[in-house]
Amino acid sequence: MAATGGVRLLLRAEGVVVLAAALAAYAQFGAGWGVFALWLLVPDLSMLGYLAGPRVGAALYNAAHSYAGAVALLVLGVLAAMPWAVAGGLIWCAHIGLDRALGYGLKYAAGFGATHLGRIGRADPW
Repeated sequence: MAATGGVRLLLRAEGVVVLAAALAAYAQFGAGWGVFALWLLVPDLSMLGYLAGPRVGAALYNAAHSYAGAVALLVLGVLAAMPWAVAGGLIWCAHIGLDRALGYGLKYAAGFGATHLGRIGRADPW
C-alpha cells in the first residue's frame, strides 16, 4: 500500500530535509561541486535492473535508493577517516533525499511506477 495524504507529504518533506542537510554538510566538507555533479545521478544506474524484469529492477533500485547503504558509507568515511567515502555518502544521501522530495519512492515488484510514495508516471489510459 502506498502512502497517501499527510503521511505522503511528511515523507516527501523528510526528503527535502535530508537533501538540505546533505547539501549543507557537503558544502562544509569541501570536496568540490564538480565531484558532486558527476556522482549525483549514479544511483539511478540501478534502473538498468529493470531490463531483467520488474522484480530484479525493484530490488536493485531499492538497494541503491535506501538510506542504509548511504549512511553506512558515510559512517565508514567518518570512522576510518576516508574523505572519498564521506563525500560519497553525502552525495548518495542527497540523491535519495531529492528523489523522495520529488515523489520517487522505493519500488514494488509490480513495476517501476508502483512506489511506497504512490504511483508515478502516466496513468494507464485503458
